[in-house]
Amino acid sequence: MPPFDLVVFVFFVLCWLFYEPLFKRLARGSLLNSDMTVIRGAWMGQMSSREIRLLDANLLGHALNSASFFASSNLLLIAAAAGALFGGESTFRSVSSLEVIKTSSRWLFEGQLALVMLVLSRGLLDFIWAIRQMNYSLAIMGATPEGENVDPGTQAAYAAAATRVLNPALSSFNRGVRGYYFALAAAAWLFGPIAFTAATLGAIVLLVWRQRHSPAAKAIRDLRRQIDTGSVDP
Repeated sequence: MPPFDLVVFVFFVLCWLFYEPLFKRLARGSLLNSDMTVIRGAWMGQMSSREIRLLDANLLGHALNSASFFASSNLLLIAAAAGALFGGESTFRSVSSLEVIKTSSRWLFEGQLALVMLVLSRGLLDFIWAIRQMNYSLAIMGATPEGENVDPGTQAAYAAAATRVLNPALSSFNRGVRGYYFALAAAAWLFGPIAFTAATLGAIVLLVWRQRHSPAAKAIRDLRRQIDTGSVDP
């Protein structure tokens, strides 16, 4: 592998694997994902006190459908990348004949495709784990006791348990979605190391902006403040 490609590859792997823990450690102030954990806790608190939980089941069912859709999409993309990867010499000749593709050897080309597959595969595992945990959350919702005579402490215990399962489930979902950003950056390697570097930096900048400075992040941050100060009953 050419030295520049190797350096950019290492940079990408570090960004891909350590983006979430490093960003949480280095970021000052709240993040969209961390604010959402508080809002989901408030949601589960309301769920436990509702007599009819059809709304809660529908909301979580929508999240399940979204995770299933993304998981299916990942499988299709992995299959497409695998088809190109195992296409042999004919695929390499066809791709390398394109002016925009910058690959110096078949070995490098296969490594570029393998990286895309690896990123997508990790995202697929995140979606699968998210789906399983969402099903656990639905079971907790279904088991939450109803009625006026239910002890509030019991309801609070069910709400806390549902929150502890739902938050990791949607965190896994978020990691799976984030994998698409890095998969696109990995695919940019086919256009050369400079494009690979720019795409990786662009993915990081876009992710950070959406977590800290997007309109959605600001609105959710304001709502979390209201929940923390008791302006909104959890």
